[in-house]
Amino acid sequence: MTNDCPIKFGTDGWRAIIADDFTFDNVRRAVSAIAAYVLKHEEPAHGVIVGYDTRFISKQAARVAAEVLAGAGIPVKLANDYSPTPSVSYAVKNWGAAGGVVITSSHNPWNWNGVKFKGNFGGSATPAIMKIVESELAGGAPLGKRAAIEEVDLKQPYIKAICGFADLDLIAKAKFKFAIDSMYGSGRGVLAQIFRERGVEHVAIRQELNPLFPGINPEPIEPHVAQLQEVVVKQGCDAGFANDGDADRIGAVAEDGSFVDAHKIFSVLFRWLMERRKWPGEVVRAFNTTRMVDRIAARHGRRVNECPIGFKHVADLMMEREIVIGAEESGSIGYSRFLPERDGVLNALLLANVMAEERKPLGQLVADLQRDFGPHFYGRRDLHIPENIKQSAIERARSEKTSALGKYSILKKEGLDGIKFFLDTPRNGNGAEAWILFRASGTEPLLRVYAEAASPELVEEMLSSAEKFVGA
Repeated sequence: MTNDCPIKFGTDGWRAIIADDFTFDNVRRAVSAIAAYVLKHEEPAHGVIVGYDTRFISKQAARVAAEVLAGAGIPVKLANDYSPTPSVSYAVKNWGAAGGVVITSSHNPWNWNGVKFKGNFGGSATPAIMKIVESELAGGAPLGKRAAIEEVDLKQPYIKAICGFADLDLIAKAKFKFAIDSMYGSGRGVLAQIFRERGVEHVAIRQELNPLFPGINPEPIEPHVAQLQEVVVKQGCDAGFANDGDADRIGAVAEDGSFVDAHKIFSVLFRWLMERRKWPGEVVRAFNTTRMVDRIAARHGRRVNECPIGFKHVADLMMEREIVIGAEESGSIGYSRFLPERDGVLNALLLANVMAEERKPLGQLVADLQRDFGPHFYGRRDLHIPENIKQSAIERARSEKTSALGKYSILKKEGLDGIKFFLDTPRNGNGAEAWILFRASGTEPLLRVYAEAASPELVEEMLSSAEKFVGA
């Protein structure tokens, strides 16, 4: 076994390019470290759940992972089919397992794969846990009395659970028509099964197994949802739902084919939970998400928690207190009442539930938001630039000498995660505060710029000014 590949665990785990660094040997290394953590810090007799997505060699890598865990004396429940990542998290919590391993690279391009680790609480392992796992990488594979590997169906218990969380009878009675896009990922067939069994009219696309994800990255944003947009219009659907490669993120399309970003999905769901479900608790949003949520929360007297970027921070708060809903910019949305985990399939069901209860197509729900809470528009640009330019831009953004962006003065700056400017734009009216966020990637020469304002034209102007600023 070679040990020359640096394995670095993020929040969920490790990702790498297939056949370059993502090899069976390196999967063994990563899972051996997880096994060592479980043996020392969890109840290994409770076992570990192992699932996998539709990527090239995911199924085989999951078997390799299961063999490592079983060889360490840890019983394994191994998925008998491609399964959404949230189904693994649900199984961990439902069966009281010591943790979960998922072979997936989520929304990354086809040539990537990876290993995610889920804690015994049914969500992404905390940074503290991952630090311990990383410390075990040099130790080699732990050995014990070989434990059993049992193949199990992870999808059906999960489907039953999420169906109990949404009002499927109401959805069926509403007579809406939905388009479903699994983007060739491990959510394939799940929503279609739920709708089919209840007589909900739907059109399903990109459900087949194709690990090349032809023509797209399996990420539910533009331009990768173009086919879904076309189908929604051509088939006369009232909404379209898309999930990423491992089905823990959501994107949506309105009845006119327009893309509904994660911020509007978050806001629609939050408003519904406040006005219809009246769930108690607080809301949490990442630093780069819409402030429309703050306006909704203010109307209903709810506390807003702002956290650094990454769903791990949302999940941490979910385990500390009652959180009605928590979300980040990428389409990751979760609920304390279910799991401290993001779930794209569940959120598609809940969006359908909102539509059914309000008796409105998705585009009308978004229009209602803009009318009642002021217009909010969002944009993002990923700037692939050399490291020195990236760092220079961040330093200049942080500097007190920088007091304007383009023709707009900076009212204030915030630095929770990156550098955010609030701009003095005259066009806000009753709409969104104009803000722009510069955030440098910690792992690659990439600078992401996020913006929100009261009009799409202002968002584009701000993003263009930001690009000029970065290149200055």
